[in-house]
Amino acid sequence: MKQRILIVGAGFGGMWSALSATRLLDQHGRDDVEVVVLAPQAELRVRPRFYEPEVHKMVAPLGELFDAVGVTFVQGFAERIDTEGKRVGYRTTAGQFAELDYDRLVLATGSQVVRPALAGVEHAFDVDQLEEAVRLEQHIQSLAERPASVSRNTVVVAGGGFTGIETAAEMPARLRAALGENADVRVIVVDRGSEIGAALGDGPRGAIIEASEQLGVEWRLNSAVASVDAGGVTLASGERIEAETVVWTVGVRASSLTEQVAAERDGQGRLHVDANLQVPGQDGLFATGDVARAACDDQGNYALMSCQHAIALGRSAGNNAAASLLGVAPIPYSQPKYVTCLDLGAWGAVFTEGWDRQIKLEKAEGKSLKQQINSVWIYPPAADRATALAAADPLIPVVA
Repeated sequence: MKQRILIVGAGFGGMWSALSATRLLDQHGRDDVEVVVLAPQAELRVRPRFYEPEVHKMVAPLGELFDAVGVTFVQGFAERIDTEGKRVGYRTTAGQFAELDYDRLVLATGSQVVRPALAGVEHAFDVDQLEEAVRLEQHIQSLAERPASVSRNTVVVAGGGFTGIETAAEMPARLRAALGENADVRVIVVDRGSEIGAALGDGPRGAIIEASEQLGVEWRLNSAVASVDAGGVTLASGERIEAETVVWTVGVRASSLTEQVAAERDGQGRLHVDANLQVPGQDGLFATGDVARAACDDQGNYALMSCQHAIALGRSAGNNAAASLLGVAPIPYSQPKYVTCLDLGAWGAVFTEGWDRQIKLEKAEGKSLKQQINSVWIYPPAADRATALAAADPLIPVVA
């Protein structure tokens, strides 16, 4: 009977874990170990692009890739983790409960926006999951059918972090595409910070301010949304903003499946892992991507919930899960190089290096790089066995 490496999740962390585990097994000529991916769909949902229009296209099928490298895909929704019995319970698309045993488990179930208990928050949209991003797009397109008004032409973005800024910067163009080039649109970012782009530090702040001014994006600083309704938001200060479109971008938390593991978690629900991405005290259990609190270097920096880190974490987790099964040396996770490329809509983009985010490219040059990252670099490799396995080397640096 074959041993099994089970990977739960087919996002960046899960997909790269599957390829990397297969790569190491291939290098050792082992065909007695199967790599299985359990996920709702055999597709990579390109989440970093969900703030863009035509979001329904931001999906990369994985079936042919998995077939090419010999990864088995099981469609289902993971519900239960039994670490003592080494099995995962899941629900099939038909609603039936089933289980998969494992010898090594890689948990790669990602994260999601968790909205606060605010009155009317259900009226808000988000760009966190594909279904919600599609719902937002359909809503924006439907605005043209409504009577012209200030509220129809206004978008409020709750949160001025990375996702909030990219969403806000794209909104003027998205609104005008739906309402007409001459539409008088408003985009307002509501943020708790005391400065524009405070969450990203001093490096890119000047670019964010300049882009906001050029695009007409307004900021409400030191502010918070107190309630939402179908016609707008009320801020904690009492200010009322009439807006038929509210986008929630704050409050990301790791998958709730981490709560079924008897191990230490951080404030975002991520499992603490060692240098090999194994969960301490749990035999054969590895965590990766957004569910892992992993040290990137020896300078005190930890991986963020981003595809840049999830890609490298996935390559490491898959390799090391296979290594522990084969009894060979693991490759400790290390990702000392940190970059960001922040999309600022029609203004361009800003590319930074280092945790202090020193600007290296901006405006058109930055935008060109951002488009390359979004359309090529973060997509899966070709469905060719040799090409895909070579791309899964955990020692390849990630710049995305």
